[in-house]
Amino acid sequence: MRRFEGKTALVTGASLGIGRGIALCLAEEGANVVVNYRTSEAEAKSAAEEIRRMGSEALVWQADVSDRDAIAAMIQGGVEHFGRIDVAVANAAVSIRESVVEAKWENVMRTFEVTQFGVFHTCQLAAQQMLKQPLTGRSRGKIVIISSVHEEIAFPSSGAYNMSKAAINHLGRTMAAELAGDRINVNVINPGWIDTPGERSFYSEEEIAEGGKRIPWGRIGVPEDIGKAAAYLASDDADYATGSILRVDGGFVHGLVLPEPAEGSGQ
Repeated sequence: MRRFEGKTALVTGASLGIGRGIALCLAEEGANVVVNYRTSEAEAKSAAEEIRRMGSEALVWQADVSDRDAIAAMIQGGVEHFGRIDVAVANAAVSIRESVVEAKWENVMRTFEVTQFGVFHTCQLAAQQMLKQPLTGRSRGKIVIISSVHEEIAFPSSGAYNMSKAAINHLGRTMAAELAGDRINVNVINPGWIDTPGERSFYSEEEIAEGGKRIPWGRIGVPEDIGKAAAYLASDDADYATGSILRVDGGFVHGLVLPEPAEGSGQ
């Protein structure tokens, strides 16, 4: 099944982790992809080569999503290269883990600039482009926001990140209400604990393996899990879905398994 044959997708933060997984899932189904990255150039080029091996085209584009002008230039570059933007996935994020009391303001602002404002820039500017485009089938365009279960759970040491994720979920709902009449779908994915290079900067291999066993599904998620969900929301199969928040977490939020009590603890 190639649901995106002849269509163009832009994915921010597409060189690594969830963004890369999304870009590859879309390409596997025929999408040409604008592969955005900020610093991981080699990984972005590697993702582009994988996309080309699948028979799709790739345009690698460096831009910091906190820079509004850079996002505008990237969208314009994608349109000039491919003709239009059919799918925009706002994925890029920064997580700097500090308690609220001890957080450095520059780290708080960097989190907001990328994780919240960068999503706003990407979604707003992509929507402006989509509004210029004629309907293709039943849609003028699809916007997918990658949020997090941090929007639902107040994880300690993630105050700015938690705030940003809550904000972009409400942005998604707002844009969905505003753009439904123009046939632009806007939906949000809340991933659970996903095995990415970013997570491995916080946890060891053993901690990730053991933590995965506590998730009801029995494992930590992988980028492809989110990629497949994004492909659904970006496709005509989700034509009647807009303003939705799709949690993809292996049951994490509602069924996280607590460790067995120690023998003799009296619990």
